[in-house]
Parts: sequence; C-alpha cells; structure tokens
Amino acid sequence: MTDEKRFFRRADFLLGFFALCLICFVCILYDAQIVNGQDYLARSTVQLPRTETVETFRGIITDRNGKILVSNQEIYTVTFDPDLVPDEEGVSRSETVARAVLRLLRLCQGCGVSWDDGLPISMNAPFSYTFSDISTTQRNRFQNYLKDRKWSDSELTAASMQPLMSVSLRQSLQLEGSSILTADQLIELMRSGDTGFGIPEDFTDEEARLTLGVLYELRLRKLGGSLATTVPYILAENISVEMISLLNDGMFSGAVVSSRSERQYHTEHASHILGRVASIDSQEERAALNAPWTAAKEAGEDPSAYRYYRNDDKVGKEGVEKAFETWLAGRDGSRLITTNQEGKITSEIYSIQPEPGGAVALTIDIDFQADVEAILAQTVLEMNEADELAGNGPADENTRGAAAVVLSVDDSSILALANYPTYSLLTYQEDLAEYSHDPRRPYTNRAIAGTYVPGSTFKMVTAAAALENGIITPTTRINATGSWVYPGDPNSYANCWLYNMTRGRHGSINVSQAITVSCNYFFAQMGYDLGLTRLNEFSAAFGLGQPTGIELWERTGTLPENNPGEDQAPWAAFGQSNQAFTPLQLASYVATLVRGGIRYDAHLLKDVSAYDGSGVIYSHEPQVLSNLELSDTTLAAIKLGMGNLVTSGDLARYFKNCVVTAGAKTGSAQLGNNMTDGVFVCFAPYEDPEIVLAVVIERGGSGSAVADTAINILNAYFAPSEIGVITAPEGVLLP
Repeated sequence: MTDEKRFFRRADFLLGFFALCLICFVCILYDAQIVNGQDYLARSTVQLPRTETVETFRGIITDRNGKILVSNQEIYTVTFDPDLVPDEEGVSRSETVARAVLRLLRLCQGCGVSWDDGLPISMNAPFSYTFSDISTTQRNRFQNYLKDRKWSDSELTAASMQPLMSVSLRQSLQLEGSSILTADQLIELMRSGDTGFGIPEDFTDEEARLTLGVLYELRLRKLGGSLATTVPYILAENISVEMISLLNDGMFSGAVVSSRSERQYHTEHASHILGRVASIDSQEERAALNAPWTAAKEAGEDPSAYRYYRNDDKVGKEGVEKAFETWLAGRDGSRLITTNQEGKITSEIYSIQPEPGGAVALTIDIDFQADVEAILAQTVLEMNEADELAGNGPADENTRGAAAVVLSVDDSSILALANYPTYSLLTYQEDLAEYSHDPRRPYTNRAIAGTYVPGSTFKMVTAAAALENGIITPTTRINATGSWVYPGDPNSYANCWLYNMTRGRHGSINVSQAITVSCNYFFAQMGYDLGLTRLNEFSAAFGLGQPTGIELWERTGTLPENNPGEDQAPWAAFGQSNQAFTPLQLASYVATLVRGGIRYDAHLLKDVSAYDGSGVIYSHEPQVLSNLELSDTTLAAIKLGMGNLVTSGDLARYFKNCVVTAGAKTGSAQLGNNMTDGVFVCFAPYEDPEIVLAVVIERGGSGSAVADTAINILNAYFAPSEIGVITAPEGVLLP
C-alpha cells in the first residue's frame, strides 16, 4: 500500500511539472504571436536596400613575348559602415557609432595596422594643422567639408594655410572681425553633439581625435555625390588573416571584411616604362578622367559604356599605366543588395556586371630590357670609379646618368628603353623619401625626357640635306684644311677636332669619308651652304625636335635657332649649336635614315586582348609621320661612311668583339669645363638593318668611349645565349 502511494505521488509531481512547462510555453507563444507579434514580424521581414559599387580588376601588362610584368593580387580590406552598428537602448546613435569606431581602431593599433585618416590635424593636443602632410586632393576635401558645415568659406592655398571662420560661426561664437579657425577650436566643434559628431564626453583628446578621423572620412563620402551608389570607406588594406579572425570572433559592429585587388609587379626592371597607380590627386584630374562619361550623359546617351571615376579610385600616374588607362581600367559594376538589421545580406542583384580591363602587351622584351639596364649601370659605375681614381669625384654636381633606346627598324616598336639610375616598383613607397632627394635623379626618364646636344651624331642629317639639295654629290670632294672660317668674318671659325689636337687636317674628302673621320670642317661648309632653314626642315623630317609618337609624356627637344645678327648653321651642321634632342629622338632619326626617309611613330603598345581571352581587340599599326624619300645614292653614301667607321675607322678596335656587322656614328657634346656627354648611334646588321640603337652617357667623354656599351647591347640582342645575363656590380642603384 505504501509503495502504491509513493508511485502516485511521483506521477502527480511529473504531471504537474509537465503542465507547468506547457503553461509557460503557451505564455511565451502568446507573447510572441499576440502581444509582440507585429514587432517581431517587422523585424524578421525588414529589408535595408542599397546600391554598392563592385570594383573590377585592372588589366595585366605583358612584354612582347607574353611574360607577365604587372598583374593583380587579392588583398583583404576592412571597411566601416555605420549603418551596420545596432542601436543600444538608452544610448544616442552618435555615441554608439563613436564607441564602435574607437573599438575597431584599438584593434588596428594592436595588430599594427595603419588606416586611412585624411583629417589634417595632429593626433595629440594641443592640436595643430598638418597641411604639409596631405595631398592637394585631401586639402580640397577638407576645404569642402568646412564649407559644408558652414564653419569656413575661405580658400586654402600654399600661401594661406589657416582657415578663417565663416560669418555665421563668428556670430554664433560672438566674435568680432576676422578670426582664424584654430585646430583646437575645430576639434571642439567636431566633438560637439550640436554641431559635430557627438563624441562621448568620457573620450580623451587622443581617443576623440582618433575617432573623428574616421567619422570625418565617412562624412566626406556623402558630400557632392552624383551617383546613387554607396562608396564604402576602406579603413585599412592588406590586413592579415589573424586580424580577420579577431574581427569575426570579436563581433566588431560596423566592420566588414572584404577583398579587393592591388597591383603586383613581377619585375624590378622597366619601371620608367611601366609606371605606377595611385589615388586621384585632384578634382581636375578626376574631371578629365570622367570626361567621356560626362559627355555621354550630357548628350543623353547611356554613360555605362564608360568608366566613372570616384575620388578614391586608383589610376595610372606615369608610364604605360597612365598612357593605357582606358584599356587597363575596365569598368566597375554595381549591385543592389538588401540586408537585415544585423547587416546580413539577404539578397543580391547585379544591375551592371563589372568588366575587367584588357591585357596590354608591350613591344619591349623584358629580358633584353634587363640586360640593357645592367649594361648601362656597369658602364656608369666603371666611369665613376675611374673619376674617383683620377681625383675627380664623387660630387653632387658630377653625378652621372645614362640612357639607351633600341628600336625595331621594321616599325619603330621600342624593344628596350633603359635609364640609369633607375628604381624598383617593388619598393617604390619604401624608397620614395630617399630617391626624391637623390642628386642622381633616379625617377627621371632620361631616355624620353632628357635632352642632349647631339654632337657629331647629327652629321648624317647634314649629309642627307646636302646630297638631296644637290649641294654635293657622293663623289664631291672638299679640301678640309682644319679650321673653317666664316666667309667675311675671320673671327668666326670652326676647328676640326683633328686640328685642335695636332694641327692636323683631313685634306680632300667626300661625304662618306667626312662621316667616317667626323670632319667638322666639311660639315661646317655644308651648313653654311644649306642655311639654317633648310637644315631644320630636314631635321624635323627626321623627327628631331618633334614628337616621336611614343605614348608616354616626352620632351620634344629643340631645333637650332639663330640669335639676332648671327648664323648658327655651320655649327649646327656638326651638332654643336643650340639644338638638343632626346635619346629616343636620336634612335628614331637613325631608324628613319636606314629606312630611306620613312619615319614611323615610336611606340610601346603591341596589342590589347580582351579580359576573357576572346581575342585581340586592338593591335597597333605603324603610322607614317613623315617621308623624306631619300635617294638610293644618298642612303648608300651615308651608310658607307657609318659602316667604314666600324670596319676601318676609329671604332674598328671596339667592334672586333661585336657579333654582328653595323654602321655607327659617335658624338661628343661639349658641356664646358672640359666635360662632354658621350653620344652614340648605330644600326645593325649593316646589310639588312634590324635594329637601331642610341646611347647617351652623361659626362661620358667622347662617343668612342661609349662604344663598348653599345657593343654589349648589340651582343645581348643578337647573341643572348652567348653573352648571358649581365649582372651589375654591388652598390649600383637598382640596375
């Protein structure tokens, strides 16, 4: 009996317990479905729509053989979106966002990650402006921000870098007259909940400044927007996997980990050719980039066929990255996404698919380019060492540079365009501060932006002009007596180099011989007979003092000019007047010569292929820029003079080590103080020219002193397997 009572007691207890659970469950359901049903339903179905820009991939760059020179690599980024920061009960929205920002920044500091902060105010109190540390674009954005807040409407310039208070701000602060808006005052305005971002009062000055930098960047992205797209604020780039793990585990509200591409360089050579990418510097640059998009929109056409550039976009700044921006950039896409209140994406629809940039193939051979850079570096190093042994260096005013250009005779495509010193795109940011003040000017593209007096390498222009104008024939002889005197003016004369050295003279010579022995007397007479006008006409037709057609920015050089009351033609005729040309122009002129007078555009672009591999979408066709139509006898006479210089003239002892026949001409550009630039031009092979080469060595002495450099370059092109890769000695600046 006792056992039965215990059994029923336990059963009653269990039944009561289950009944209580059932009652609780029903109460919960009633609260969820009846009392708060509508609220929970709204929460579960809320959709937060927005349009996002989908970044595309920039096109790759290859050499003529398909070797990848520049591509992209995917990096992880963290963006901050205040819309994804949930509200907290009893806490203002601004305070919630500010605390989320500070927490994220503390994580970045702990991980050693820097972030983008363009607010030009120092990080610690007392605060001061840091305009010297920001770009022109960042300065303009800061000025626009002050105008938007109605705190200042003064223009910030290099001469006046202190913003003045606006009238409305002075009135609100009850100030008289003109007053400077100090950095401390601006920080207080930005901290305020009435006028600024509502920074929590318990934030220290340092914490407030950190947070304001991010909130300022977020505010900038809402100023002057012309598209209904969200431009995300990329707080930090190239973050580590460890930081990503901390972001995910720590539930950092507002932080979104995503990925984007950045340029990856596969070579340290050809940096002057390739160039770099960086953010847009000014509104003027952005407007120029957006000109096609703007024109299409204003014409009522669909602008989506063109890329629309935003302030934060990275674009080509120099080199082919800039020249071929249209091909490389591609077009960003956009997508409509919806998220719930926790920030989770609930749907995604692409309105415009992103279109990656095309694959740009250049005309250069990167292996040959590397050899040419190394050869130049070795030449300069040896000359510098010789100067030191002679007690002539080193000194800042005696810094030496060099350039070499190799063109294809077939179509003037550029096979190599090298400079010394140079730099590496792999370490550009690390080297920037040092190299920007380096007296050797490693960032200067001497091959297309350095202009040099051509010296005797100009004499073939004079020879062609004299022969084609009938002033002489290939067999005409002139008695070169050593010192040519201007008719009627015994005080104006031009001495031949042989006369200056030994009082010697070349005697009776024809034009081919005059080229071989480089007789100044002969060519001074030709210049006098031609006159400067006809001489310059032929110079321009050969491309000297003219754009070469290269896609990069270049200097066009200068043709010789007469000062009032003088005639420079005799001296210009042998390259020692006031003319100056780039190494690329010298190479283009020789290529024009050996083609019989047809001048093609020098170019770096071979072709462009579609990003999806569907085929070539553009292929460069050589453009005829001018045509002298040189006679066969003129060309033969000039080539003979250049060929004899190599086989039996002063260069014969150098060219015995050359693997190919050639025609060449040396030049010594007088700089004063007994210093000369060494200039050298040649073509090879002699019988059927395939390439032309121009080399300039600053303070290189006579052109013959540069001959070994040119021969090494010719050998590297025509017999690379025999020559091998030339390695520059240690201590050379990035050969």
